[in-house]
Amino acid sequence: MGHAEWPISERSPVIETGAPARGGSPFPPLLLVGGGRMGSALLAGWRDRGLSQAIVIDPSEEAANLVAPGIEVFALPHEIPTGFTPEAVVFAVKPQSALAVLPSYARFAGGAVFISIMAGKTLHAVGQMLGVKAAIVRAMPNTPAAVRQGITVAVAGCHVSNSQHLLADSLLAATGQIAWVNDESLLDPVTAISGGGPAYVFLLAELLEQAGLAQGLPADLARDLARQTIIGSGALLAASTEDAANLRIAVTSPNGTTERALAVLRADDAWPKLVSQAIDAATKRSRELQD
Repeated sequence: MGHAEWPISERSPVIETGAPARGGSPFPPLLLVGGGRMGSALLAGWRDRGLSQAIVIDPSEEAANLVAPGIEVFALPHEIPTGFTPEAVVFAVKPQSALAVLPSYARFAGGAVFISIMAGKTLHAVGQMLGVKAAIVRAMPNTPAAVRQGITVAVAGCHVSNSQHLLADSLLAATGQIAWVNDESLLDPVTAISGGGPAYVFLLAELLEQAGLAQGLPADLARDLARQTIIGSGALLAASTEDAANLRIAVTSPNGTTERALAVLRADDAWPKLVSQAIDAATKRSRELQD
């Protein structure tokens, strides 16, 4: 595993969640590589926290929409103005593009902390592209970051200083909760569960809507029932001190309709087995992306 070849920072606690931003102070100059859905969500969170200067590198036409006071967008790294010295460089690009993209930013090693949110790319792999002394944080956020309800799990490499660790924490906490781990291999199941988790929830919404249609519900009603049930259930889970199992039991009246449905979903070849298989498949794919 890559984490065995690239030492983990001793400053990374086993797990720490929800650390606050740096006293609400503005962020230093930042460089964001990749302005897609996740990159733009991060950028919006940083702006909410006081970001005053950033450069975004993204060749797509849509990236022009990210231009704002203090935010410049360029298509290629050689367009970065001379003298611009970011304190953090965030890679929000597809892991398959890493080898073609990352080496262009190695010149910032020694001054900036590099934060990679690329699935599967280990600290070792990123370090091979940026230099063995690069200060690297590997992180896995998820798409609810767009509404500041995300969760990110991160691990810091051994060259990350205390101040860089705090900066990375503030940047990643701008879009929701953050947890730090000191075992990099944990980011593979994290990727499978929270990274891909929103897609599984959206699939459930699709399936509930389709099932409602099959039972004769009008299309608009089936859609509203599916969406609001998931939205409300998430809000209830967030507000409750009980765990998910107890909340499920509270909804399930003995010999009632929910119990009958759960008997189908919890059959040996149904949800428990399939969810386990799905997470296992996604975890394995995350490990494959290390190659």
